[in-house]
Amino acid sequence: MDKNTLVGFALIGAVIVGFGIYNRPSPEEMAREQHYRDSIQAVAQKQQQLQEAQEAAAEKTIQLDSTSAFFQATTGTEQFTTLQNELIQLTFTNKGGRVSKAMLKEYTDQQKQPLVLFDGEDATMNFGFDGKNENILTENMYFQPMNVTDSTVTMRLNAGNGGYLDFNYKLLPHSYMVDFSVQAVGMKNFFSSSTKTMNIDWSQRARQMEKGYTFEQRYTSLTYKPVDDSSDYLSETKDDKETIPEALDWIAFKNQYFSCVFIAEKTFEDATLESTMETQGSGYMKAYDAEMKTAFDPTGEKPSNFQFYFGPNHFKTLLASNDLIFKDKDPELEDLVYLGWPIIRWINRWFTINLFDWLSGWGLSMGIVILLMTIIVKILVLPTTWKSFISSAKMRALKPYVDKIAEKYPNQEDALKKQQETMALYSQYGVSPMGGCLPMLLQTPVFMALFFFVPNAIELRQQGFLWADDLSSYDDLISWSTHIPLLGNHLSLFCLLFSAATVIQQIIMMKQQDTGANPQMAAMKWMMYIMPIMFFFIFNEYASGLSYYYFISSLIGILTMWVMRKMTDEKKLLAQLEANKKEPSKQKQSGLMAKLEALQKEQERLQKERQERMKKK
Repeated sequence: MDKNTLVGFALIGAVIVGFGIYNRPSPEEMAREQHYRDSIQAVAQKQQQLQEAQEAAAEKTIQLDSTSAFFQATTGTEQFTTLQNELIQLTFTNKGGRVSKAMLKEYTDQQKQPLVLFDGEDATMNFGFDGKNENILTENMYFQPMNVTDSTVTMRLNAGNGGYLDFNYKLLPHSYMVDFSVQAVGMKNFFSSSTKTMNIDWSQRARQMEKGYTFEQRYTSLTYKPVDDSSDYLSETKDDKETIPEALDWIAFKNQYFSCVFIAEKTFEDATLESTMETQGSGYMKAYDAEMKTAFDPTGEKPSNFQFYFGPNHFKTLLASNDLIFKDKDPELEDLVYLGWPIIRWINRWFTINLFDWLSGWGLSMGIVILLMTIIVKILVLPTTWKSFISSAKMRALKPYVDKIAEKYPNQEDALKKQQETMALYSQYGVSPMGGCLPMLLQTPVFMALFFFVPNAIELRQQGFLWADDLSSYDDLISWSTHIPLLGNHLSLFCLLFSAATVIQQIIMMKQQDTGANPQMAAMKWMMYIMPIMFFFIFNEYASGLSYYYFISSLIGILTMWVMRKMTDEKKLLAQLEANKKEPSKQKQSGLMAKLEALQKEQERLQKERQERMKKK
């Protein structure tokens, strides 16, 4: 681009800018324009308000239609009825005839007040019934409380013809279970003979119950159980909506530690379930909605029976509640406590939970209980730890011989021969290079079991230990106001200690391994060092009880390695290996070693075939 072109573009730009400045409206003109826009907006808002008022008036006119069988139930005054036992207090409203508040007496919220699962408009339940000439939507109709006691209430919706619709509630003693039934009386003429179902729309905004929003969100989900199948759930991390083709036994609006479960005797059909994320800081986690159908007898001969569970996600409490549910069902409410994959879940159910309950029964603090559990688990896996350590020690003892083989075959093209002689060496001395892997692999399910158990153990909720005020959430002894990506606004000290201890443990373990000059092993070595750093950023938001468990586990692991190293004389171990070499009958070749030898022979055969083909070409 030459000089004249540049000057031309500059002049054009100057003209455009100057023209814009010259034609810019004056302050008075701008004020008039803004006033005009505000007037237009005000008119639009007024029209919208007028339209909404007209729609409300039309709806009211329909509601006040005196020909409606439930004309009298469309108006009234909201009244509240309370049922309670030693565990829970439920408040019922006559508007809609539903539970409007659920408060758990043995648990507190973050302000140390009795924990409220939902209240007011947080939750709604609307029943829809299709009649011959009109439909019933119970949400805005006023019921009449009947047969009120400390544990029972009947919400009655009266019809003009003397019939009525009853919602019967019964709070079971010493439990979080509520029996609930819907029954029509004297309403045969209202319904068509073809009516066999009713519609239910149940919704709730799940409150934030715990200290950490991000961590609680991972365990807050709309969960459901298909008939004769395991439970399933909608996404915990994004908006999700599903139409379920299978019949369902129950639907649960689940938080990390508490759930509201709706259970049907005759199953829920054609269910559409939706979970919507709430904004962090709003005080809510998710908005749940469930629309479904279920069996209904308009003659009133057979009531539609249901049950509610408003309570904690405590494994044994849920397990005991199963016995209170309809006898022909196996509801498996305990699935609301996620204990991991099948084998890990089995370990947690039959070992971890019982061990935890036994130690908790001593009246110890939860921090000491976790410490004792870690020690017991370490003792149980000690035989496999010792076997893995001895396998590594044997490899170290033979390292001088392995180094001689490496010197004998320095070239890359001799890698197969070097590998063959190395494996032959191990075979002569009765050593398996994989001997330390299997024992460590057997330990993994036990340690993973605690990874799934700790975040779901409601017993750790609001239990402090040392500087952590709540072992079920992160410990923020060090915090700041600015949000830092990947780190957040706090530093979990237990997480930092766990990561540091893991680095030290990895250094000790890698020193026991013979990495040699293998670049893959060297890369693996660096990976083992990087992983604890990654763990720090992952676990900084996790429960401090989990980080504390891994910290203690790493410390015990370091101490165990030090003691084993002191107990092992590698010179004597080498002498024993030399003795084994002289007496092959005493050696025990593992099945793995036999397979490795067979694999090497097959590789040698394939290599010879390739070399022969190359010679022919």
